[in-house]
Amino acid sequence: MEKVTPLNTKPTRKEAEEAVKTLILWAGDNPSREGLLETPKRVVESYKEFYAGYDQDPEEVLSKVFEEVEGYDEIIIVKDILLESHCEHHMVPILGKAHVAYIPDKRIVGISKLARLVDLYAKRLQTQEAMTVQIADTIERVLKPKGVAIVIEAAHQCMSSRGVHKIETSTVTSRMLGAFRENPKSRMEFMNLIAL
Repeated sequence: MEKVTPLNTKPTRKEAEEAVKTLILWAGDNPSREGLLETPKRVVESYKEFYAGYDQDPEEVLSKVFEEVEGYDEIIIVKDILLESHCEHHMVPILGKAHVAYIPDKRIVGISKLARLVDLYAKRLQTQEAMTVQIADTIERVLKPKGVAIVIEAAHQCMSSRGVHKIETSTVTSRMLGAFRENPKSRMEFMNLIAL
């Protein structure tokens, strides 16, 4: 897996705040105006939260597994995981939900870890397609389950607040691996369960 690492020349907080001031000027406003004085600090602070996924290791999130599963070998689904990401092309929000499923092979992971994995990849500059693949492939690589299925449905503000201004649209992406790709019954069961 390709690791995301910060640039060797990561700007200082002061440099980041100066960049925000430059953008305010470029937009046509005065960064010294009372209402904008604290904006550079607030924007930099919000970026730390928006892009916190760069500081986390996805494999570490799934590292604690449980092998005492009493023979459980059916689908495990965590539905409706809310996600907030940012489009890597325009840096505007992608808002949606993910449905994450896997069929265990002798080991399971705590269900909150699946939600954390979604958050980790969402908290990066993203395309929805890449995020879908990253989540599924990480689960497959770390848990080695019999199958993995991911469906993400999201609204992209790069389409609703700019460009074509289509506010009622959503984008759906999916990735099916193992049993979900090879067995139409498993895939159908997953799709039916997330539709409930």
